[in-house]
Amino acid sequence: MRLAHLTLTDFRNFASLQTEFPPGPTVIVGANAQGKTSLLEAVYYLVGATSRHASHDSQLIRLGAEPRVARLVAELEREGHKATIEIRLILDSPENGQERLRKEILINGVKKRAMDLHGRFNAVLFLPRDVQVVEGSPGERRRELDSTISQADPDYARLLSEYGKVLTQRNALLRQLQERRGDAGELTFWDKRLAELGAEVMLARATALAQLQMLSAPIHGELTGNSETLTLQYRPAYEPGGSFDEGAWLTGSLREGLQAEFERLRPNELRRGLTLTGPQRDDLSLQVNGLELRHYGSRGQNRTAMLAFKLAQVDWLRRHTGEQPVLLLDEVLAELDPERRGYLLQRLTDSHQALLTAADVGMFDTSFLGSATVWTMSAGALSG
Repeated sequence: MRLAHLTLTDFRNFASLQTEFPPGPTVIVGANAQGKTSLLEAVYYLVGATSRHASHDSQLIRLGAEPRVARLVAELEREGHKATIEIRLILDSPENGQERLRKEILINGVKKRAMDLHGRFNAVLFLPRDVQVVEGSPGERRRELDSTISQADPDYARLLSEYGKVLTQRNALLRQLQERRGDAGELTFWDKRLAELGAEVMLARATALAQLQMLSAPIHGELTGNSETLTLQYRPAYEPGGSFDEGAWLTGSLREGLQAEFERLRPNELRRGLTLTGPQRDDLSLQVNGLELRHYGSRGQNRTAMLAFKLAQVDWLRRHTGEQPVLLLDEVLAELDPERRGYLLQRLTDSHQALLTAADVGMFDTSFLGSATVWTMSAGALSG
């Protein structure tokens, strides 16, 4: 998989940008606030039309743009075939004082849903703030895992969407019942449906994380000189018991167990008007030498663990899609000591396509630069 060409119009600080991307590693050098991170954000936006930086997509439209429209057009090469993805973000005039954002997505010129982007373009993005995946809320870790699985399996993205819709319906019914309106017997249908979908989500997460564990552990060992051992562990809100490969983790057993758990928790859920278990409350554990990084890890340990996790995602996506994803690394070298920096650059030398940003080209050794394309970015403009 390769990003061949990208056009940006009124996206972030880019009034207009057109560039072709070569294969292999590309280093983008420039001072802060010149657009390096925004360029990586634009590339990653092609994965699923969601931003890792913006709290709302309207923030992606360049200030002062008229009309208030941002546009991304990418030409991709995959398995010998070419494809085009176009995303338009359109901020309509305020109605009743509230602006409305429309998102239009075209794949090969045909209008599609954002859901249809999954699996079209695969990329792994590593930002300095991604250490929050280790240190932050369970939702951060769930999103990290779900995004990776969805790139390899578009059906999983649809499964998550359907689970969210059913969860919303069930919570609405619980709130009605909390107010003593409605028939509690209606919960039986939603319990069954939520358990069916939830079991599939749990099994997919557990399977993927077990595979990512096997891939990330040796990478982490090389990054740390085998002085530390990284463990990734799935911690579902509903714990079926038994190890992952035992009968308790069969889809049917999970479904029955979840449904029984909903029934057990029903009095508490009726009091609170909220679903109290299920994949929406799952967590992942990242441990080094048996210690939970979220509680005990140093900044350096957490950063190294996250880098190993990201590099494992690259390998995992390649194994599951048959295509190497594009690797996007924002100012990562500045966060690493020389030994870890050398290990990462060695891996990137043979990468199919990788985009790296840096404030100082001196962080790259001459042998790596000899195999890379080097660009400079200033005020949103690229030069070779």
